[in-house]
Amino acid sequence: MTLEFDRDAAHNCYLARSGTEVVGRIDVQLRRTEPPSRDRIVFLHTETDPAHQGRGIAGRLTRFALDDVREHGLLLVPACSYTQRFLVEHSEYADLLAEA
Repeated sequence: MTLEFDRDAAHNCYLARSGTEVVGRIDVQLRRTEPPSRDRIVFLHTETDPAHQGRGIAGRLTRFALDDVREHGLLLVPACSYTQRFLVEHSEYADLLAEA
């Protein structure tokens, strides 16, 4: 299966697509802050279409989304339990975490 990933800012989410079918999604919320603080992005929920679970789609989509967070200079608030577990296993993204 060939996957394409993108950020859908209009719908506050990141998407994984196979052709025209959405097979994975991360819902997010952007929180603007006053300079010099960096804006924060909250990862609210990660979901994979049940017909496509167990294929690593959520992990690949999460990597894409976290790389996008880094590229845009945002700080991450991981409210989603999947994202929290992912970050425990992938310490290379620890620098993105917003202080509590």
